[in-house]
Amino acid sequence: EVMRTDKQLKVWNFELSDAGIYTCKYGSHKVRISLHVFKLTVSLDGHFLQNEVPELTLMHNSPNPKPDLSITLFNSNNKVVTPETENKSPQKRILNLKKLEATDSGTWICHVHSDSPLINQNISFAVKVLGFQNPDMERKYAAVDSTVILSWHLNFQKIKWNKGFTGQLNWKQQESAKAHALLDFNVTTLGEQHKTKKSSYFLFEIPERKPESTIQVKLPKVHFNHSGQYQCQLAYKGRLVQTNIELVVMKVSANPVGPLSRGAKMTLICQVSGPLPPNSHLRWERVNGTQMDTKNSKQHEVKLEVNISAAGLWSCHLMEDNDRKISLHYHVEEAPVWINYVVTGASVGGSVLVFALVCLCIISGISWQRRRQRAKRMAQARQYLLENKTCQCQQ
Repeated sequence: EVMRTDKQLKVWNFELSDAGIYTCKYGSHKVRISLHVFKLTVSLDGHFLQNEVPELTLMHNSPNPKPDLSITLFNSNNKVVTPETENKSPQKRILNLKKLEATDSGTWICHVHSDSPLINQNISFAVKVLGFQNPDMERKYAAVDSTVILSWHLNFQKIKWNKGFTGQLNWKQQESAKAHALLDFNVTTLGEQHKTKKSSYFLFEIPERKPESTIQVKLPKVHFNHSGQYQCQLAYKGRLVQTNIELVVMKVSANPVGPLSRGAKMTLICQVSGPLPPNSHLRWERVNGTQMDTKNSKQHEVKLEVNISAAGLWSCHLMEDNDRKISLHYHVEEAPVWINYVVTGASVGGSVLVFALVCLCIISGISWQRRRQRAKRMAQARQYLLENKTCQCQQ
């Protein structure tokens, strides 16, 4: 298209083959323009899942002499991105980048530079990364019988993802255990999210009010065996990305259960449901107690027992470094005075009863021994008379 006002020539929809030398003649004037054509393509049409590696291909066609090009990439945060690998050929550059994160979504810039001839060209391209805003592995702590909400935050609304994808939420108690599907969800091309409850393995709820970019599961009353890995998966065009939330459940108990009598002892037990990070340990301590009332577990121990003889409020803490992740309390009641008297009386009465039984056993044993000896003497006398067969009578 020729602009009538200033005789400019407007050209669009270039092909690589359109590169070359263009000459404009006006009367005796002649102007030569060197046209360089670049074509940038992004793998997977710029639609990626989290942790995928994009590949950029920059093709160029130029008239001789060929320019010595340098390429600089800027991500959506305007930070320079260094390619992991770069393959060069006379008319093609292939750049493989690092794994993408959900925060990498946005408009990227490919800056092409050459000193001779002078080229400074910015080529913008869109990158959309569908994924989770959660970390790759998140750990959540809960007490037995408490209420827990597990959340996975997706970014499909933030990046205006207009293509449908599907997902699934699974739970397994251990890494090698069988996975149980809890719910399925999918997002339509209009950005609407639909969920279907799939499993009744244990009681859980899907909260009603929440952002459409959030997948949530509510455990109204956590049991000790609800611990494990809750894995949320996204699938798009046969590709898959996932992230886990590991739920660690804590419980406390006592043996024996009941008030603590004076002079008696009780064992308090604190236990968590799964393996702990290397920098974690359990700690029992008595509230407002002394340093003697504190006991720490060793690393990797998931169960800690402490023998106590003092009533009061005892707390078990799960510590990561110096940070308390969760605490559970156990109130040890002191037995009333009359119970102590009853226990003391029962102990004394039991001792007396045992002493009486011992004496009775001794007396019975002596009496039985005497009867046995008397019977033995009588048997010997009868035997003697039978052998002599005589009888002497006194007149």
